[in-house]
Formats: sequence, C-alpha cells, structure tokens
Amino acid sequence: MPRVLLIEDDPSIREGVGLGLRRRGHEVSAAETGEAGLALMGSFLPELVLLDLMLPGMNGVQVCRRIRETSQVPIIMLTARGDDFDIVVGLEAGADDYIVKPARTEVIEARIKAVLRRLGAPAGSRPEVEFHGELAIDRAGLAVAKNGERVPLAPSELKLLLHLSASPEQVFSRQHLLEYVWEHSYHADARLVDACVRRLRTKVEDPDGSPRYIQTVRGFGYRFGPL
Repeated sequence: MPRVLLIEDDPSIREGVGLGLRRRGHEVSAAETGEAGLALMGSFLPELVLLDLMLPGMNGVQVCRRIRETSQVPIIMLTARGDDFDIVVGLEAGADDYIVKPARTEVIEARIKAVLRRLGAPAGSRPEVEFHGELAIDRAGLAVAKNGERVPLAPSELKLLLHLSASPEQVFSRQHLLEYVWEHSYHADARLVDACVRRLRTKVEDPDGSPRYIQTVRGFGYRFGPL
C-alpha cells in the first residue's frame, strides 16, 4: 500500500484519518503544519499527499505550490468547505483531486486508489514515442518532452494529455474526461477538468498566442491538435 503523508491541523481528523488508513495497510506520516509537512517530504518520501487547504501559517495552497517545485507526487486537497473558489485555487496550485470534509475513510481510500490508477499507461498498439510538433510523448515511459526538454507533469495532467493525444482531433466532453481521468461521475466536478487543462497548457503551450495542442471546442469540451 502506498505511503501517505497527511498534513492536517485538526487533531481529531489527523488521528482519525491516519488510524483508518493504517488499518488498511498504508504507512502514514502526519504533520499538523505546512512547514512540518514539507520537512517530511524528503525523509518520508510519500507516494501520495493528503493536504488540508486551511492550515495555519503556510496554507495548503502555498504548501502545494512548494511541493510542485520539486515533486509530482499525487496531491489530494482536504477542504472543510465546498466553496468553489477555494477548491479551484487548490487545483490551480497543482492538486490532483479534492475531498470535502468530513469524509469517511472508505471515501478517502477510494480517491487515493483512483488517483494512483491514473499513472497506468493506456492500452493499444500506438508507437511508444509519438511526435506532435514540438512535443514528444513517450507512452511506455510515461514522459513528455518539449523541444527536447522533459516536461514535469502531475499524474492527472499526464493522463489527460495521454488520453487526448491518443485520438487527435477527436472532441471529448468535460464529463467524459472527468470519468476517464478522475473516475468521477457527477457533474459538479467538471472544474477539475478545466483547472487541469489550464495547468497543462502552462507546461506544453507557448506563452504567447492561442493554444496549439489542447484546444477548447466551445460548448463541447476539448481536443488535441496540434494546429
């Protein structure tokens, strides 16, 4: 079972979630502040991070950005509110998913499994390395390069790009992408798709001009170019 770093300031939630995950076989290291959580990243080497959004001092968004400077470990945000703004800010910072507290351990475990499954390469007979303009997509190695430079992608960003690029010019609805990439089936989480697309564009698109690779089809969803 994957090692989980839990960063949560509420002691009852920290102890309850930690105990529940340990009973399911996870090795869990817990921290009550963002600073303490960051200090554990190098020594504990988590395979997934559960990160509270509303931390004292350095908040969850700041912690998420710090983690993303050096690691693409999957991150699930924990938020006590269903506030759209808070959730979108967390996703824009690099989180792969979110859970609204309180949540049963079964729900958290299911989300952890779903996030980790995204690293699986799609099946098919396509070439292992594909070239799309300036992008090189290595499906077997789960790697992406632009102009010869490796592009670091979070798991949700990578799976989204792999799925879109597997069928160039095909338009995928947000709901389809939500179900395929995040394994969610309810419409309220379509913002996960939009936030992930925005993050992905900052990494694979040129800073100037319209998107060449991840194109919006207004009223329908997204498709992969390049133009």
